[in-house]
Amino acid sequence: MAFDLKRALNPRTVVVVGSKKADGYMWLRNYAPFAQDGSRKLYSVQIDPNEIPGIEAMGVTNFTSLADVPGEVDYVMLAVPRQVAARVMTDCAKKQVGGVALFTSGFAETGEPDGIAMQDQLLQIARDGNIALIGPNCMGLFNRRLGIRQSADQGAGEAGEVGFIGQSGTHSINFGLVGEQHGVRVSTSVSFGNAIILDVPDYLDYLTDDPETKVIAMYIEGVKDGPRFVRSLRRAAGIKPVVVWKGGVTDAGARATASHTGSLATSQSMFRSIVKQAGAIEAHSLEDTIDVVKALLHAKPATGRRMGLMAMTGGQSVVITDAFVGAGLEVPRLSDGSYEELKSFFNIVGGSYQNPLDMGGTIGFGGSAATLQRLFGILERDERVDGIAMEMASGFLARMWQANPASLDGLLDTLSAHAETSAKPFAVVLQPQHVEEAVRQARLRVQERGIAVFASFERAAGALSRAIEYHRFRAGLD
Repeated sequence: MAFDLKRALNPRTVVVVGSKKADGYMWLRNYAPFAQDGSRKLYSVQIDPNEIPGIEAMGVTNFTSLADVPGEVDYVMLAVPRQVAARVMTDCAKKQVGGVALFTSGFAETGEPDGIAMQDQLLQIARDGNIALIGPNCMGLFNRRLGIRQSADQGAGEAGEVGFIGQSGTHSINFGLVGEQHGVRVSTSVSFGNAIILDVPDYLDYLTDDPETKVIAMYIEGVKDGPRFVRSLRRAAGIKPVVVWKGGVTDAGARATASHTGSLATSQSMFRSIVKQAGAIEAHSLEDTIDVVKALLHAKPATGRRMGLMAMTGGQSVVITDAFVGAGLEVPRLSDGSYEELKSFFNIVGGSYQNPLDMGGTIGFGGSAATLQRLFGILERDERVDGIAMEMASGFLARMWQANPASLDGLLDTLSAHAETSAKPFAVVLQPQHVEEAVRQARLRVQERGIAVFASFERAAGALSRAIEYHRFRAGLD
């Protein structure tokens, strides 16, 4: 059964059923930005007279029946006890609601006969009423542009570029929150829980066709219709990058999956094969997913694996090389022309101009703009280099940045100029070391310039490697 998700995921009228003081009127607060646009409407349905004054004090109109809500209702967040969920779902069907997100849990994931029977009842009501049911046991929709949020901590306003599909509410919320700290903003995110009506392919198809979404990421534990998932994944990956983080990859994790969302976990080897054959990208954690998305969004596409690496000390030049080669990339000898130019000015006292460049003594740990630009130019022109990664030596630079913020501005101007004019992917590595807060602030400043910045050599290498493999797949090279 096919559902049109446009009403549910781009609503004009939203109703929260069951909001109450005990949870701080959570859902009404989550959706508060939605109501700030005068063209959109947010209502409450609550029959408990003790709860209504608190709802109305928030400026939200409350009704005691969904039938009394004026006009069409596009999206309902249902947060009621499981025993009355079917009754309210019936009201939604009569009202011809576009979509319902069911926050309530305690259904088939419990393994209990009562929970299974109640979930089956919800399934039948949704099918008969043609309701796009999200969940149950989920956090529903996060649309940043509209201000519909899974958590009041998530941002609202300008739309992002990344769609997220999450079988876990926690991971869906965290992708939005942590991602935003790394320059990755959500367009539309859906936490879908038990997936009794809508499953991964439904959301995947929607995001594939969504013009706001440039990259799709997902956390899934299992799918109900394997062949349909493969078809949707292959179609999506042929149009835009898709990053897949799979939960339940161990035997113990599979057992946890069954009790979490009632899903049957697929073997890791089979799932990995499906993802690869579809041309999607596998990720292994929240941080890893965000890193890969960051590389896809903020580093220019490339199909070559040869990296030009720039480190600040000899020891770092060794480990950055190990990290990138270990991720399946190459660190080749530069061209003879590059070496001729480098030897004319490179400081080899305490440094080296092999690849990687051990450049701290050449540019100075303050980052001489002219010399750094010259190094970028050499790597940019070198036909043996397909991409560039540079270490910013946080341990040396943090104290200087804190004492003289303008010094960081100058360095960022140089990096931005290179990133904008270069035809090759470019990434920066800023490792926290012993100056974590200073590095965090510097990382935010780098991100503001639209540059991909990573917390370690390994994370940068892994993310860039998989982004390159995706572009190679699209180009028919693998």
